[in-house]
Amino acid sequence: MTDTLAVAEKPAKPSPYHEAEVLWVKHWTDQLFSFGLSRAEDFRFRSGEFVMIGLPTEGGKPLVRAYSVASPFWAEELEFFSIKVADGPLTSRLQKIQPGDTVLVGKKPTGTLVLDALTGGERLHLIGTGTGLAPWLSVAREPETYSRFGRVIVTHTVRKAEDLAYRAFFEGGIHEDPLIGDEARAQLTYYPTVTREPFHNAGRITDRIRSGDYFRDLGLEEGFDPAKDRVMLCGSMAMIKETAELLEGYGMREGSNAEPGDFVLERAFVG
Repeated sequence: MTDTLAVAEKPAKPSPYHEAEVLWVKHWTDQLFSFGLSRAEDFRFRSGEFVMIGLPTEGGKPLVRAYSVASPFWAEELEFFSIKVADGPLTSRLQKIQPGDTVLVGKKPTGTLVLDALTGGERLHLIGTGTGLAPWLSVAREPETYSRFGRVIVTHTVRKAEDLAYRAFFEGGIHEDPLIGDEARAQLTYYPTVTREPFHNAGRITDRIRSGDYFRDLGLEEGFDPAKDRVMLCGSMAMIKETAELLEGYGMREGSNAEPGDFVLERAFVG
């Protein structure tokens, strides 16, 4: 008589993603949109971090990419700001989502665009291009930002004025925020620039920094001061690399989660 050994099935491997419900979608232009997702009760992140989000595919691995979380750590929902790419593997589908649809959200947020990666200072410059504004939407609604820095400057460089998504929010809406509204009204400055059409702040942010216009417009002494200024960078690789070189020229040191410094950039996006 032969004994038959029962082979226990291996437990299913936990998914690295939460299934989040689409709560709302806002199309800013034919190239930019934002959307809100439900937030799992156990999802925790620091303001400024990014997470993998995406959509399932038929019979294969989900299609995902890294997105900065645009909502602050305390918000009940997760907000994201995205570009639309007609032939993009993910964004060609993601731009068509509707309330009630499901989007996958990675369970492990990470990133260096966080306050923990900076040493103390007096002024915080949040410099972004395009959808690189997303982490600033989170950091600018973080109470610790205003307790650590006396002045917070959000810059947003785009090609056309219509691309200044969230302009109304930074020019007034944030002042009504129940948690940090009063602090933002007193301490936050919004500095938009447009590169391809007439605008009161015209040109690339790096050009305005080099010419000194950036500092004059803000009523600051020309140049970044390593003793006072702290900077975060997010957006195009060209802008990030160019600005990082400028900052190093002023004697500023790049920081990280392991070793905080004078400025930080997101190397996961830079490559």
